[in-house]
Amino acid sequence: MVVVGCAPESGFDPLGSKFPTRVIRSSLDSVARANDRVPVIIPVPESRRAHVPQKRFMVAGALRAEADSPAAELPVEEVKTIEVSVVMPCLNEAETLEICILKAQRALREANIAGEVVIADNGSTDRSVEIAERLGARVVNVRAKGYGNALMGGIAVARGHYVVMGDADDSYDFGHIPRFVEQLRNGADVVMGNRFRGGIQKDAMPALHRYFGNPALTSLGRIFFRSSVGDFYCGLRGFRKDAYQQMALRTTGMEFATEMVVKATLLQLRIVEVPTTLSPDGRKRPPHLRTWRDGWRTLRFFLLYSPRWLFLYPGIALMLVGTVLGLWLLPRARTVGGVTFDVHTLLYAAVFVLLGFQAIAFACFTKIFAISEGLLPPDAALDELFRYVTLEVGLAVGTGLTIVGFGASLYAISSWGAQHFGMLNYSRTMRIVIPAALCLTLGAQTIFTSFFLSVLGMRRK
Repeated sequence: MVVVGCAPESGFDPLGSKFPTRVIRSSLDSVARANDRVPVIIPVPESRRAHVPQKRFMVAGALRAEADSPAAELPVEEVKTIEVSVVMPCLNEAETLEICILKAQRALREANIAGEVVIADNGSTDRSVEIAERLGARVVNVRAKGYGNALMGGIAVARGHYVVMGDADDSYDFGHIPRFVEQLRNGADVVMGNRFRGGIQKDAMPALHRYFGNPALTSLGRIFFRSSVGDFYCGLRGFRKDAYQQMALRTTGMEFATEMVVKATLLQLRIVEVPTTLSPDGRKRPPHLRTWRDGWRTLRFFLLYSPRWLFLYPGIALMLVGTVLGLWLLPRARTVGGVTFDVHTLLYAAVFVLLGFQAIAFACFTKIFAISEGLLPPDAALDELFRYVTLEVGLAVGTGLTIVGFGASLYAISSWGAQHFGMLNYSRTMRIVIPAALCLTLGAQTIFTSFFLSVLGMRRK
């Protein structure tokens, strides 16, 4: 038996801190025992070394040798049912794909897990597909571009009861797969890796991501969706395939990973975290991730999936501020610290009330539409609310506001007529006209909103 690898120079640890030398030695020893021969390391020519970092090539060589040994093969009867599918999205990952596949295969083999490796290729133009097929991984070609599209394509063909997904850039440790499988076997629906608990190696994550972007967006996600997950963006995670189907994920880009956490939380699935590590990316080219673009897309996703924070809470705040300010200024002008607030401020208070009402209406529209389209799960509290807030109630409230506004307008006109339609007391008249116009507008908007909510609700009944 012959193992091909790079001959290390004197004093050089080919595996670094991540892979002690004893790993290679134990791998070679096991192969030697299986073949009853002495393993031989043949130095690789310089032309081959230039394509792959030396220590990663050594690891790949050792893992490949172990995978090729007869002792490592499972009898056919033991793999009738695949328990775990390891899915890796791939776009030109020839530099690191081989070592990722070998690590995943070794983890499954050593833990005695019946599994498979699925490579979801998203249009690679390098040797990625060739490498995957040579190593026995299943390759699915996904034409639709995007991180989410690639993963959805790979998960769709996965045969395992559980799925573990991870990036093919050698930054995640696929040797941790058994940790995820153990929690899934214990009843978890989704198992998230947590890099902050497991350890982030030097230069593995940019400082901007590590100390600001990731913690800030994770905190927003925890607040918006009341999630317990401490690392929203860890790419190494596992889940039950039936739970994945229940989530019905839609996003096609980098938001896919975030949507999974949000949907699992909203559906009240059981989510567990396990520590995992993050190592420096093994590729020479820049990563697919774009800091500001993908950060904004995540924030946008949070807002779109949380009508409460995008529309409802700002709308309530605007209406409260506008109402309190308007009631304070309605009787007379107010002076605070030498600054006089009069009808001009009263006008802005009325605008705040209108904007707040519209934002609350949009919150209702968005929530009902999202539930109807399957973007958000059903909300029992909303269903209970609409048992009482019906079309008829909305029409009655809208009509009442319109009548009040119309009556106040008539009073203002009669006051003007009493002055023979001449000059009026500006401050006094505007204290009648502004509330009258506000009630007329709110009344009309309430009536239209009630009809539109009824149209949206027809599909839900």
